[in-house]
Amino acid sequence: MKNLINFNMKSIVRKSLNFLFVFFCLNAQAEIWLPSILSDNMVLQQKSEATIWGWTTVPNEEIVVTGSWNNKSIAVKAYQGIWSLKLPTPIAGGPYKITIKGHEKHVLKNVLIGEVWLCSGQSNMEWTPSNGIDNAAEEIKNSTYSNIRFFTVPKHTSNYPQDNSYGEWKESSPETMKNFSAIGYFFGRKLHKKLGIPIGLINSSWGGTNIEVWIPKDVIKQAPALIKSMEKVSEQSWWPHYEGVAYNAMIYPLKNFNIAGTIWYQGESNRTNAAYYHQAFSMMINSWRDDWKKDFPFYFAEIAPFNYNSKTNIEAALIREAQLKTMQTVKNTGMVVTNDIGNLKNIHPSNKQEVGRRLALWAMAKTYGVKNIGFSSPIFKSLKIENKKAIITFDFVGEGLKLKGKEAKEFFIAGEDRKFYPAKAKIKGDKVELRSNKVKKPVAVRFAFTETAQPNLYNSYGLPAAAFRTDNWKE
Repeated sequence: MKNLINFNMKSIVRKSLNFLFVFFCLNAQAEIWLPSILSDNMVLQQKSEATIWGWTTVPNEEIVVTGSWNNKSIAVKAYQGIWSLKLPTPIAGGPYKITIKGHEKHVLKNVLIGEVWLCSGQSNMEWTPSNGIDNAAEEIKNSTYSNIRFFTVPKHTSNYPQDNSYGEWKESSPETMKNFSAIGYFFGRKLHKKLGIPIGLINSSWGGTNIEVWIPKDVIKQAPALIKSMEKVSEQSWWPHYEGVAYNAMIYPLKNFNIAGTIWYQGESNRTNAAYYHQAFSMMINSWRDDWKKDFPFYFAEIAPFNYNSKTNIEAALIREAQLKTMQTVKNTGMVVTNDIGNLKNIHPSNKQEVGRRLALWAMAKTYGVKNIGFSSPIFKSLKIENKKAIITFDFVGEGLKLKGKEAKEFFIAGEDRKFYPAKAKIKGDKVELRSNKVKKPVAVRFAFTETAQPNLYNSYGLPAAAFRTDNWKE
């Protein structure tokens, strides 16, 4: 009898434990969760409809979202556990709270409303103050800005588009800024100081990556030449090589998060298939805009001078040419020229402050309508041959072209024999007159069209002239 009682007691205890286990499991599974990009400390795009989305274990439950800036609630029913709604945002300000209610409640705290920018590309965008920049110690020390927020997407890949990517929003401080994109920070700091509003910066970059990994695979499939051209890009073990794999993991999960625009610094890894870079770059920009369903501004940095020791010495120049062509053919884009702040011995120039500032000039002038600001470098406009002279005209010269130094560097002219010789230059307003005793009848001009060119021609705003060529010869 005693054994029977013990057996029954053990059976009751076991059943009770099993019940409690099932009860707690069910309750643990009953959950509402959000993507990582929607979290405490985030910045939402001002005067827009911010998408708030997530998942629930209750397939068809009602989700109610309320922003503390007006305390108006918006409700939506989940469909098979997935929910999404549009939350109108006010003019820049905060901090606010956002409450998400279903069978459980989430409160997102310390939320700001402002301008949000995506920062992407390869190592020069990824480069942090801790990696080494000009005046690093002082910049880090003075980086406390509670209204500048960072979100870093970790480097990872996927063969298929992902719904979420890990990361967290953090306020700018010496502890956080030193490990964030330096260019992104200096870009955001300039906007914050000029506009006086909160700035959110999302860094999704990966050193060494070729552009094709950032383009959706189905988009690349529409251009078989691009897949073929990837064979020319060397494959490395420490960064991804295959089309779309960074996009799937590091861009696609962000596409519901409303942004003001994108800044980009990439191109070095595509030097060996430079002939296809303009096509690839344009496709990438347009595919991202399709994802966000808006033609947001896209501002990018031209790759800087560096001694790659290539056989032709123009591979990087061809990338710069493709970048310039992209600015001229894809709407709402702008290019920062960096040929005066490179380092021929270091592919990661340390003056990230100026790159960030120049990117911010584009945003201030073209996105935010700041008046009387020089934002573009001088860009080649036209060539006229007059007797033995080649006369070059530039756009975006401000009050006139200027030299830093006594004589202009990196101008070359060629005749019908296609041999280029250094040219002597005379500056006249928005024009440059070129001649060489070795070229009796000029037919073509090149300016700074080598990998290592460091010219000294500027506009009145102190921005360096972009490299160009007027020929289409192979060498």
